[in-house]
Amino acid sequence: MTQGRTLYEKIWASHVVAPQGADSALLHIDLHLVNEVTSPQAFEGLRLAGRPVCRPQGTIAVADHNVPTEGRAGGVAAIADLESRHQVETLEANVREFGVPYVPLKSRDQGIVHIIGPELGLTLPGAIIVCGDSHTSTHGAFGALAFGIGTSQAEHVLATQMLVQRRARTMRINVSGALPDGVTAKDLALHIIASIGTDGATGHVIEYGGAAVEDLDMAGRMTLCNLSIEAGARAGMIAPDHKTFEWIEGRPFAPTGSAFEAAKADWMALRSDPDARYHRSVDIDAGSVAPMVTWGTSPEAGVPVSGLVPDPRTMSDPDRRLQAQTMQNYMDMTPGDALVGTPIDVVFIGSCTNGRIEDLRAAAAVAGGRHVAPGVRALVVPGSGLVKQQAEQEGLDRLFLAAGFEWRDPGCSMCLGMNPDRLSPGQRCASTSNRNFEGRQGDGGRTHLMSPAMAAAAAVTGHIVDVRELVS
Repeated sequence: MTQGRTLYEKIWASHVVAPQGADSALLHIDLHLVNEVTSPQAFEGLRLAGRPVCRPQGTIAVADHNVPTEGRAGGVAAIADLESRHQVETLEANVREFGVPYVPLKSRDQGIVHIIGPELGLTLPGAIIVCGDSHTSTHGAFGALAFGIGTSQAEHVLATQMLVQRRARTMRINVSGALPDGVTAKDLALHIIASIGTDGATGHVIEYGGAAVEDLDMAGRMTLCNLSIEAGARAGMIAPDHKTFEWIEGRPFAPTGSAFEAAKADWMALRSDPDARYHRSVDIDAGSVAPMVTWGTSPEAGVPVSGLVPDPRTMSDPDRRLQAQTMQNYMDMTPGDALVGTPIDVVFIGSCTNGRIEDLRAAAAVAGGRHVAPGVRALVVPGSGLVKQQAEQEGLDRLFLAAGFEWRDPGCSMCLGMNPDRLSPGQRCASTSNRNFEGRQGDGGRTHLMSPAMAAAAAVTGHIVDVRELVS
């Protein structure tokens, strides 16, 4: 009797062009996403070799890391930082030369690559999607196999629309029950990372399942898959269902009419067989998850908001003990400190993790009728032009502005220090982004990862607080 297959194994098998030994294969790539940071060397490699892009329509380019979130009307010429402007200008020159579709800086469709892919209908179930960015795993929320690649791999995809890959191990994370009120997909993701560690899924592709995952909307599923990388995973995936199909239908690049119905029939088979085997399984009780906050400089250094900064002396592993001490020194945190009450200087709501309309609504529900605390700077950065447009149609921009938040144009913004939105040394930030490494948001900046609702609560109180105390 044939052994059942996982979702990952089904997508892998359907994309094999040629085996490359026992554990590797040359795979067809359905969609290649390109940004301004990791693509210049790939295009230059093609130029030096005299090669064209194999299938220009299989690639789409957008600038997101370096773009300013103010003064967008001025276009590329208005980017004040010369290095940032050069990177965007280089991308625009490359896409013109090689005929690659590009979303211009002034386009309504412009935004963070991992947000515009799904909202334009480019991200489809069963596809293999790659990008020179680790958080490509976001697209796995649609039942796609999506992962980040390096510069030389990007050149190979541009030249051939194929890529050699080693088969990954598989991990099932089953989240049973229901998330409590006030607990979000971001909290679930941080809970998982704190439970299994940043190396807990190394070498694996995670497939998320269980009642709590099925209950998530598509924005929540994208957040969960986005953060798979922070657990060491190669990718994260969720089997497509009626929520997936409803999201996709009617989007600009999605199939239409009878083609959509035919595609949907195929997509419905994209789920693991009941007897499929995984290399590792993890069970999570959704009812045990609380709003999470990180205290260190690794996404695994997180605790429930009511928790305390741990004492490294209680850690038996000397490497982890030293790591915890180093993180606490950088973050200026003391063992036994309560997270609640920790003062915040800056709040950032946005990024490919939490820059969708649902995230902005969650933050607005907390901010409405309140005001940013004195001395706190709070930024709200939509993940795309379409998100910004919808938020403004719903009046969220006016709500945020009335509450003292800054309302920005789309972009990666303060997720990382590659554009004008940066922390100053010593500033402490409540951030909805995905990484809290030393200097990630700016040299000497201190980052506490949390959900959009928790970040909004920190903005209006001036310190870390359990958001449930504000909205219960």
